[in-house]
Amino acid sequence: MKLLDPAYAVLYSELSQRSLDAAFESDFSMSGRFVRVTANERTYWYFDTAKDGKKIRRYVGPTADPEISKRVENFKNLKADFRARRKLVSTLIRDAYLPAPPPKVGAVVEAMANAGFFRLRGVLVGTVAFQCYAAGLGVRFPGAALQTGDADFAQFHSISVAVGDSMPDILEVLRGIDPTFRAVPRLGPHEAPTQLASRDGYKVEFLTPNTGSEDHNGRAAPMPALGNIAAEPLRFLDFLIYEPVRAVLLHGAGVPVLVPAPERFAVHKLIVATKRLQDANGRDKRQKDLRQAGLLMQAMIATNQTLPLADAFMEAWHRGQSWRNAVAQGLASVPDTAEIKTKLAEGVRTLGHDPKEFNF
Repeated sequence: MKLLDPAYAVLYSELSQRSLDAAFESDFSMSGRFVRVTANERTYWYFDTAKDGKKIRRYVGPTADPEISKRVENFKNLKADFRARRKLVSTLIRDAYLPAPPPKVGAVVEAMANAGFFRLRGVLVGTVAFQCYAAGLGVRFPGAALQTGDADFAQFHSISVAVGDSMPDILEVLRGIDPTFRAVPRLGPHEAPTQLASRDGYKVEFLTPNTGSEDHNGRAAPMPALGNIAAEPLRFLDFLIYEPVRAVLLHGAGVPVLVPAPERFAVHKLIVATKRLQDANGRDKRQKDLRQAGLLMQAMIATNQTLPLADAFMEAWHRGQSWRNAVAQGLASVPDTAEIKTKLAEGVRTLGHDPKEFNF
């Protein structure tokens, strides 16, 4: 792990702001264009896009309407900004050696973003989210820790119910990327799917915290904001996705996303690593969890962010004995754990607590 040149941190900050601005300002695809069409001696704006080699034309409104023409002019600025953002993304990948997702992964996350998942307070989790931390923390992670598998998306059930809005049909959204996407059937005959998979084996999974009875384990939770897609309830996920942070996935012109706070991601990985031995291929997953947790903790320590890391560690510790055991066991298995423990102890002390309370 190496620290980035501060100049690249500035570029990433600019990309983050401009990507977020664009997400709020435009309802139109950057791959299309506005055109003038004259009919019956009047001129109208239309918006042209292409799909499957065919042109699709959408009516916008008369050119004489100043509000519509203003919107068209603003779109020209957005499109110019789109090209500039693509250059920023290219620079950060090519010159700063920051991670970019495989094209299909990036396209899936971008499609979910455009469909409103992050607007509805959904959170990107898993290794795809881990890729986003390097630029935000100003570090460069080893490539082995960044290898992506499936894409995982999470949302609190309470939020899904409360927002009073819903995404379009997610399966159809993903079929716009790969028409072979299909719903993976659940064992329960009346349960909505929690996974969508393409013919090449790529999976998109939807998750939600299980903070109730163990009876909820393995039972899909209906998620109104996700339409006809449900979510798999998981323990410890509420800790992970509480108060997520904004980031940009380095794909296309930059995809603004919500990801877990890095300190929560690191501590959560310590916890779930202790549960992996019960999974198929658990050993490999466990090593990946511990690797990512260690790298994130080292990065936060190296960039003077020990206090939020120590605070998240203490929060998990105080949630009960099972959490305490998992955090301690996970931390003991992380490479270079002695240095991390020393810095965590300093952070705990600064926050007004005795490190001995946390076995430091």
